[in-house]
Amino acid sequence: MSDPRAAGERIEQLLDALGASGPLARQRAEELVRAVVDLYGAGLERLVEIVSPDLPPSTVDKLAADQLVSGLLTVHDLHPYPLAERVRQALESTRPYLRSHGGDVELLGIDEDGTVRLRLLGHCDGCAGSTATLSTAVREAIEAAAPEVTGIDVAEPTAPAHPAPTVALIPVEAITVRTGP
Repeated sequence: MSDPRAAGERIEQLLDALGASGPLARQRAEELVRAVVDLYGAGLERLVEIVSPDLPPSTVDKLAADQLVSGLLTVHDLHPYPLAERVRQALESTRPYLRSHGGDVELLGIDEDGTVRLRLLGHCDGCAGSTATLSTAVREAIEAAAPEVTGIDVAEPTAPAHPAPTVALIPVEAITVRTGP
């Protein structure tokens, strides 16, 4: 199967079907899946060790950009780019869209538990469409680049700092010029 999501769903279906044969059958099936994943992970780790020193950065970028390869590398903790860098790249990819709507996004940090903390800026800050904007462009970009992220928290918008209204004062001299002393 070339679709990783479909493959994952099929694995779950097969495990459920084996589980219908009893808890022991499901336990053995899960153990088999873990063993196969560990074997492939060890092979992938060895492959990365062998080829990494000789790969040009452009090839590393291409591997990291491929969703299937990137996902496999992430599952086995072999991704060439750290989580924070992948989240930054994901946010950067959404900026043209956000800016086209007068907004932007700021990465506040990533907690130890894998929660990404963001703040929406510009027209996205506090607008009714900000939740939709986040759940579409930003959320999808982060989830694709960093599937191990456990959550995305958006900081509450701060009250915009509006400058105090300026009051136009008319100097007394300007009034008396036309009317006299």
